[in-house]
Amino acid sequence: MDVFSWKKFLLPYEYAVEELKIKFKDIRKELKDTESYSPIEFVTGRVKKISSIIDKAKRLDVKFEQSELRESIEDIAGIRIMCQFVEDIYTVVKYIRSREDMKVEYEKDYIKNYKESGYRSYHVIIRYPVHTVRGRMDILAEIQIRTLSMNFWATIEHSLKYKYNHKLPDYLIEKLKNSADSAFKLDEEMSDIRDEIVRAQVQFEVKSITVKEITASINQLNILGYPDEALKYLKKFEKLEDIQDVEQMIELQNEIKSRLQELKPIEIIKEN
Repeated sequence: MDVFSWKKFLLPYEYAVEELKIKFKDIRKELKDTESYSPIEFVTGRVKKISSIIDKAKRLDVKFEQSELRESIEDIAGIRIMCQFVEDIYTVVKYIRSREDMKVEYEKDYIKNYKESGYRSYHVIIRYPVHTVRGRMDILAEIQIRTLSMNFWATIEHSLKYKYNHKLPDYLIEKLKNSADSAFKLDEEMSDIRDEIVRAQVQFEVKSITVKEITASINQLNILGYPDEALKYLKKFEKLEDIQDVEQMIELQNEIKSRLQELKPIEIIKEN
């Protein structure tokens, strides 16, 4: 396969990675914008390097033909979803299973059945439709879902494997196993206080959204020609923000909204 063929071959995978990144980021945004907790912390993605595809094809004894590579190497397009808690990983898996724009081919739970090396992650292999100028193409993509500590460990292990050409010294293998256990213990400890953390994060999101709405409403009052009322609510808002009272902020926003509903018709009559 020459360089131009590789470029054409990889293009649908590039499209898939970009589209999937946007879709999972949109899930995160939707949940946060609706004052809900998002199990997705952040999303990354990549298309496998040509050298890595060649190495894997040789290891798996896959022929260098486009159809063979597309069906035998499932992680040419890779998405990685990071979560705060182990429980969140299984929530994200449920989201993936429920979607109609991608089909789950199979799953690998390396959390309950972690690898001998200590590697933990959840892999979902999907078949995803990509639309190109040449028509629709269904390709395989791998979605890895893991906690931040799992990802930190896996990144280090990957770098070491690359350095030692997958033949790690025994002392490093032992240290990696121990550090994997320590990382998972941290995840378990965080899970013990998960509810407390989630409540704090949701409260922070509610406050952020409410502050944004209040400042926009006050600005709208000023634009409609009621600067005195805008200033009155601004002073109220500044006092509330000092004491970090989210409930009173929501009450203030509802009060301003009601006032705006009363004033808008008056402004329309003025303009006419």
